[in-house]
Amino acid sequence: MAIEIPSPPKVGMVSLGCPKALVDSERILTRLRADGYTMSPDYAGADVVLVNTCGFLDSAKEESLAAIGEAIAENGRVIVTGCMGNEADVIRARFPDVLAVTGAHQYEAVVEAVHDAAPPELSPYVDLIPQIYDEAGVKLTPRHYSYLKISEGCNHACSFCIIPSLRGKLASRRIDAVLREAEKLVQAGTRELLVISQDTSAYGVDVRHETRTWKDREVRTHMTDLARELGQLKDAQGRAPWVRLHYVYPYPHVDAVIPLMAEGLITPYLDIPFQHAAPSVLKSMKRPANEAKVLDRLHKWREICPDIAIRSSFVVGFPGETEEDFQYLLDWLDEAQLDRVGAFRFEPVEGASANHLPNPVPEEVKEERYARIMEKTAAISAAKLQAKIGRVIPVIIDEVGEPDEDGEIGATARSQADAPEIDGNVFLRNVGDVQVGDIIDVLVEDADEHDLYGALTQG
Repeated sequence: MAIEIPSPPKVGMVSLGCPKALVDSERILTRLRADGYTMSPDYAGADVVLVNTCGFLDSAKEESLAAIGEAIAENGRVIVTGCMGNEADVIRARFPDVLAVTGAHQYEAVVEAVHDAAPPELSPYVDLIPQIYDEAGVKLTPRHYSYLKISEGCNHACSFCIIPSLRGKLASRRIDAVLREAEKLVQAGTRELLVISQDTSAYGVDVRHETRTWKDREVRTHMTDLARELGQLKDAQGRAPWVRLHYVYPYPHVDAVIPLMAEGLITPYLDIPFQHAAPSVLKSMKRPANEAKVLDRLHKWREICPDIAIRSSFVVGFPGETEEDFQYLLDWLDEAQLDRVGAFRFEPVEGASANHLPNPVPEEVKEERYARIMEKTAAISAAKLQAKIGRVIPVIIDEVGEPDEDGEIGATARSQADAPEIDGNVFLRNVGDVQVGDIIDVLVEDADEHDLYGALTQG
């Protein structure tokens, strides 16, 4: 008589918020897969649905609540985790039928809740050897790029932010564990590593930059040591991945990373959350670094590494921001000439001290300032991209299209100045047989405000 092997329970996942939350989702799914679960691509096939929420802004909370509502309506068996999990009473008041609510990066609690909701069907015929959780993780990003989270939490007390209350104080991962994970990702096909945290520059501060042994040598738990080691990784073909640094506060030791970019060890790109430039606004924001000497440092960085791309984000309409403050920011942007810029209208967040600051900016003024800053930064971006026409630059292929009526195949790629999802693209014509994840040289033929257009180099 044939032995009937039980079908494993299926888990669906809705992941909202930032790349750090996406990494949390990958870790949860990796653990569940090791416990015998399979993944469901839709609500209908799932025995239980996980919703990984974002709770940074009130608008993000509403999006999270809407996602929970959709999962309840489509499936009915829902577990909530993530940053909004800290507001379990709000979630349960709206959706009393949720099975469980856990907070950010509470992996064990999430897994236990899934076990309770849909117990794993273990079989002595297929589950004799337990899987090791960190050997082959579930990825929610394309195979050719991966987010590498180096720490949790944040030590800052910015007045508009509630991240420390959601994710706690800075907790750096062991540098040898981070490097081991990065090496496995590269060996598994990752061509681009995106280093993320709440404050990448502060990596290792909480452990006093302790040293660990990696590849028979001592390395410090420090951003510069990490960047240098990541830049030496190679895949089986001897190819080095791009290494892109995100959420880098401009502390003095960041200067030591720029020569690594000039040497080609890491990607010449820095994501720096400036948020504003006017001293009075920065003071009200309680930012850990101000604009003093930043412009001088930007100029020096570009002298060392002319191809460096700087991206940042700014908040307009912060309480107390005057027209003079906003004009100061626009003038600062003229001088800084940042390559990539995102802007956000100030939005009160429940629990943030900025909500109680005097002189709130009217909504119509926020909108007007938002339009002006986007116009300013688009013009800067357009000029910078125009200057690249005629140059040969490396790009990474994100997507390859289908042949057109003439048999030509186009592709969507990114330059070293473009992080996935948030920056621009390089649109290529007639690429032939390139594959997703290939890093190739292309000739830039045209540009607009945010994107480049080009073709493969001849020869």
